[in-house]
Amino acid sequence: MSDKKFFGTDGIRGMANYGVMTAETALRLGMAVGTLFKRGNHRHLVVIGKDTRLSGYLLEPALTSGLISVGMDVMLVGPMPTPAIAMLTKSLRADLGIMLSASHNPYYDNGIKIFGPDGLKLNDQTELIIEDLMEKYPESMDFADSANLGRAKRLEDAPGRYVEYVKNSFPKGKTLDGFRIVVDAANGAAYHIAGKIFWELGAEIINIGNDPDGFNINESCGSQSPQAAINAVLEHKADLGIVLDGDADRLLLIDNKGAVVDGDQILAAIATHMQNHGLLIEDTVVSTHMSNLGLENYLRKKGIKLIRTNVGDRYVADVMNKSGYNLGGEQSGHIILSDYSTTGDGIVAALAILDYIVDNINGKSVSDLFHLFELVPQVTHSVKYNPKILDILERQNILTKIHEAEAMLINKGRILVRKSGTEPIIRIMVESSDKSLIGSIIAALEVEINEIILH
Repeated sequence: MSDKKFFGTDGIRGMANYGVMTAETALRLGMAVGTLFKRGNHRHLVVIGKDTRLSGYLLEPALTSGLISVGMDVMLVGPMPTPAIAMLTKSLRADLGIMLSASHNPYYDNGIKIFGPDGLKLNDQTELIIEDLMEKYPESMDFADSANLGRAKRLEDAPGRYVEYVKNSFPKGKTLDGFRIVVDAANGAAYHIAGKIFWELGAEIINIGNDPDGFNINESCGSQSPQAAINAVLEHKADLGIVLDGDADRLLLIDNKGAVVDGDQILAAIATHMQNHGLLIEDTVVSTHMSNLGLENYLRKKGIKLIRTNVGDRYVADVMNKSGYNLGGEQSGHIILSDYSTTGDGIVAALAILDYIVDNINGKSVSDLFHLFELVPQVTHSVKYNPKILDILERQNILTKIHEAEAMLINKGRILVRKSGTEPIIRIMVESSDKSLIGSIIAALEVEINEIILH
């Protein structure tokens, strides 16, 4: 499949008002997806949400105009988590759901994530069709006549709908009474929702990262900067810290001792809990090639199979959806519980963890319930490259170095070399109990990549 011009690992992403992330892109994208998904004779509907970035005000009206021009009605819901847009798309029987967010990136970036009517992110083939329509503008667009333009309106009760939906994922009759929890909403899309959910279920809440100003999303807070949550947990003697990212589709935890619990450890705890209750379908978990070997070894001992996919929560969701599995996720904290959500949902995942904690606490501290396995040392190193070098990972000298590394790592670890889906970076991940071997493999590959860049 050819390289895509606009779409990356998770939708379209880039610096706002520059490159691919402009009002013109949003306008053409609206026209293209509206043209492609305008199927049948019903009144067509698109749900649009956003996070708290200033550039949402740039992209939202442009995207809306594009959709209206091809006869799509638009339902604007304002700042809402990405998984809420997936949920509302299905709940409202909409034809599309679109989220404006660059997730964990700084405020100056933005992105566009698209969900089909099934609440699932679009596949690569559909994204290529959309790009082709955008390239062939305006002839490719199915513009509506003046009498059949779409309309736009706001859905005022969107937050309430999502709050109740998420709360219903927590077992009825259980309560969070007696728990003190720090909730870090990353000054992002869940700033007005996250703490409220856990408070309504009985917990005492210390909210941080819940005062967005358009610029401070993910700034010294959230899943990329958990130190603020660590400090708050220790200062307030909290039982747990729940740390979201800018669009609340990923989760990190802080235990009562201030230790970070990543997505792999979260998956291990939830999988164990679901298996114990007979809820883990086919005793299988889906994750990506980035998940630590320690997780795979732990699950194997529990009789749980780990299936690996390409990096990106949409690839995890695709395998889960096709095979009927109900738990998957990424080391980065995207956790998908498909009994409740079609995509990563940090709040739903946090409630699943709290269900596990409530059942197992019995006089223990929260820290006793995590860190279920020892991590195999893993290093991910990033090397910038010129995006015009499309075949950089297909060059023979790079392939030779990768093959040499694989030979050195037989029965000792793993290597994964890939392009980032969101920026011009080669990510080199090496995993091995031999730390010196990790360093030498990364250094050798970086030299080869830089040789290509310089020449």
